[in-house]
Amino acid sequence: MATRSETPLVDMRGIVKTFGSVEALRGVDFHVDRQEIVGLLGDNGAGKSTLIKILTGVHTPTYGEIEFEGKPVHINSPHEARELGIETVYQDLALVPLMSIARNFWLGQELARNYGPVRVLNHREMSDRARDALLDIGIRIRSADEPVGSLSGGERQSIAIGRAVYFGKKLLILDEPTSALSVKQTGEVLNYTRRAKERGLSVIFITHNIAHVHEVADRFTIIRGGRKIGDFYKEEVSEIEVAQMVMTGAVPERLRLVPADAD
Repeated sequence: MATRSETPLVDMRGIVKTFGSVEALRGVDFHVDRQEIVGLLGDNGAGKSTLIKILTGVHTPTYGEIEFEGKPVHINSPHEARELGIETVYQDLALVPLMSIARNFWLGQELARNYGPVRVLNHREMSDRARDALLDIGIRIRSADEPVGSLSGGERQSIAIGRAVYFGKKLLILDEPTSALSVKQTGEVLNYTRRAKERGLSVIFITHNIAHVHEVADRFTIIRGGRKIGDFYKEEVSEIEVAQMVMTGAVPERLRLVPADAD
């Protein structure tokens, strides 16, 4: 089974989250090393979404500790998560179809010029910089002024990932990034995920499609029923074994930890 580095980028320990009488997370430990892609896997209701919402400041843990870059943190809002360098691409992408690629790319962080008391958006610079930033990670667009609503699902996903890579800097969280994409579009998104790692980011890849995440992940963390089943490096576990652990929670005997006092 996989072990963590001495100082992970993210280190969540003993995370418990209750909603009334429902215990969604039951003492989960989760970590992400620097420049690592972690596949966070579990069936519906396993607790993976709750864990990520705690990391991104949507929920606060009932119990547990979080460290980011070796320092204790309390993440109370998505804004605080972004300030730390955590960017999330949600399944719904959070893109505005009627706005251009450039406006979506800079949404909430627009570039502007001041003309006396009047503040005017600098559309040309936003378009040029968005195009260059996307090209830098291999995403070619026809025009940054094209409305997002005219793009395919894969193209929209690439814009969302490119934006997160550009502004995220440290940790990129991808929530079901290949959902409902064609084979070609899925391949492109997986390539962009690898590029993000090459640029120095760590990535949490959340998905139900084990074949997709198995292509890009360095390690898998499997959660079931609010508890962590274990951490496994890709080279030590097959796709089939990962799928069986997600479905049954049973760890293959050869991957079980040996007690420290064993002969």
